[in-house]
Amino acid sequence: MTVSVKAPTSTTGSIQLNGSDVLTIDSSGNVTAPNKLISTGHVLQVVQGEFSGTRSTTSTSMVSTALNASITPTSSSSKILVLVSGAAANNTLNQVAILTIYRGATNLAGTSFTFHANPVSGLNNWQSVNMVYLDTPSTTSSTTYTVYFKSSSGTAYLGTGANTNTITLMEIAG
Repeated sequence: MTVSVKAPTSTTGSIQLNGSDVLTIDSSGNVTAPNKLISTGHVLQVVQGEFSGTRSTTSTSMVSTALNASITPTSSSSKILVLVSGAAANNTLNQVAILTIYRGATNLAGTSFTFHANPVSGLNNWQSVNMVYLDTPSTTSSTTYTVYFKSSSGTAYLGTGANTNTITLMEIAG
């Protein structure tokens, strides 16, 4: 086995094993490795977005919130694990705040996967929001994930103002 470091000709370079690049360094100093060196299922990067305020809507159509994060996948075969944590409520008894996750303009959850905060025991009964979604964006371009929400009736809320809502994006090697 021969390991060699190839001297950069400008600000780029590579590390080789038996004559093949195993790591490359671009002009910005970013280091990449071919997918064959990274087995599937490993976490390649983690990005988190936060929102500490309160957002409200009376809309019965999905509207964007300030809870979002962007990630640039290193491979088009990567998957993105989206984790959302926070609090939501509705101010009308037995009505719900409905939350979902969008990638760009695409509703990933559709109508089959949404989170419902339902104040059955009283008005503005805050409930924990925990959503998990595994996405396959099939891109190496910057991709933004955003939590959207709507109300079935009355006013829906995201964030109590006292807590921090988070969206965490994990790139998983595909």
